[in-house]
Amino acid sequence: MEKIEEIGLRVRELRELSRVTVEEMTEYLNVPEETYRCYEGGKMDIPASVLFKIGQMLDVDLGLLLTGKEPRMSIFTVTRKGEGVEVERRKQYKYVNLAGKFKHKKAEPFIVTVEPRKNKPAVYSHPGQEFDYVLEGSLKIYIHDNEIVLNEGDSLFFDSSYEHAMEALNDQPAKMLVVVM
Repeated sequence: MEKIEEIGLRVRELRELSRVTVEEMTEYLNVPEETYRCYEGGKMDIPASVLFKIGQMLDVDLGLLLTGKEPRMSIFTVTRKGEGVEVERRKQYKYVNLAGKFKHKKAEPFIVTVEPRKNKPAVYSHPGQEFDYVLEGSLKIYIHDNEIVLNEGDSLFFDSSYEHAMEALNDQPAKMLVVVM
């Protein structure tokens, strides 16, 4: 919960420094004002896709929003095994940011672990495109009235503005490389 509050505070401070109003931000994000105020107040976790869009609006890197540290690398960055920035964005998914130190990224790469659930996962959408490559396990991906099963080695590229969700199959976690652009 403390991490959620820290991120919300950083978002608010950066928004104010950028002279962007709450109304401008909620219109840009297409979220209710009450929801956005809960994000900034640390009362509600901000989905990674929304953080990515906030970063675009404020012209800051997602890494700064997540960690409070400005990325410095501009030629390359190496993220060693186990050293990615872990981000708990949604209860059903665990994210590890793989390029948190690189500035001005055109895409955000993550390792996402999808835990098995009993209920169908909540759908979400975000601007841009997404590439998913299954590293371990099997998933069912729901996207725009379609259900697609992906197994280890399979990939999917799609318009992420359509509602989508992921569900681990066979009562086993699934792990994927996800690149959000």
